[in-house]
Amino acid sequence: MRGRVPLRMRILARLRPAPDWDSVTPEQFIEFRAAQNRLRGSVLLRPVTGRPDRAARIIGDTLDLPGRRLNVRVYRPERDSDPLPLVVAFHGGGLIGGFPDQDDWLLAHLAARCPAVVISLDYRLAPEHPVPAPVQDAYDAVPQLARLAGRWGADPDRVALLGSSAGATLAALTAIRAAGTGPALRAQILINPQLDWTDRAFEYPSFTENANSPTASPAECRAVPRLAVPESFDRRMISPMYSEELKGVAAAHIVSAGLDPLEDQSAAYAERLRCAGVEVTLSRYAAATHAFLSMPGAVPAARPARAEILDHLRRRLNDPAGGGQPATARDKQVRR
Repeated sequence: MRGRVPLRMRILARLRPAPDWDSVTPEQFIEFRAAQNRLRGSVLLRPVTGRPDRAARIIGDTLDLPGRRLNVRVYRPERDSDPLPLVVAFHGGGLIGGFPDQDDWLLAHLAARCPAVVISLDYRLAPEHPVPAPVQDAYDAVPQLARLAGRWGADPDRVALLGSSAGATLAALTAIRAAGTGPALRAQILINPQLDWTDRAFEYPSFTENANSPTASPAECRAVPRLAVPESFDRRMISPMYSEELKGVAAAHIVSAGLDPLEDQSAAYAERLRCAGVEVTLSRYAAATHAFLSMPGAVPAARPARAEILDHLRRRLNDPAGGGQPATARDKQVRR
């Protein structure tokens, strides 16, 4: 490991059930995911997942897209009535699991303190809906949410994307697409992102050096593409790392976790964006595990990371000019 896993995270890992990732079938995984979903609302998990900001109101809604209707989770500040910026969020889970309310602690805080309207998309999941279904949901939802922004009191001219893990895959891919087709984006926030879905992902040094990480284990990382992506599908097509269309994409704030097998993907993608002339901030939290912003009670680094994300969104979304200092002035490395 590149560091020591926080004590509470080590304890939680011992209590966390997991399937045999090397042999789990799609049917077995669906059963496992259903069991996990039944546990997600447990009051016993609240000290780990954190409580949402009381200054935010959370409601459920739906979004109609061609041939399907998706659920969305909407976060708004209780007391703010002016048109607010819009942040579209994508939860993590390898495109096979996860749920919008796993990010309540982060998203409610951003909504209340930015302030902003934050909408988390409950996109379709594999194995029932394999790739490219989740990607198509993101592509279709973001422009639709921008068009309907007024429905939630949001401003369609101040839009940012946020994603964690595989949700960051969706955010990054959608940001790339939006650079050519719209809507115009002010920012993209990529949290412990999964940016390379090819077998090359298993060759980064962090994959080996953080092999004993309690989250996103190597076995799980290998199982996810097997469960989410059809064998005949070219995984480079959903890997932002291989995109040749990075010029002009929204300014990026990338949060990497020092104890994450996926960590080195963050720095590699940041460099690709820089080479394309994109403004990038890369922050590394040395004592953070994968998915740490969904487990603030177990990983202390979650609080400073959330504060930095909030600061980045405020600058990008509340500045009339979009927070656009020259890229060289805003490019930095933060190590904690």
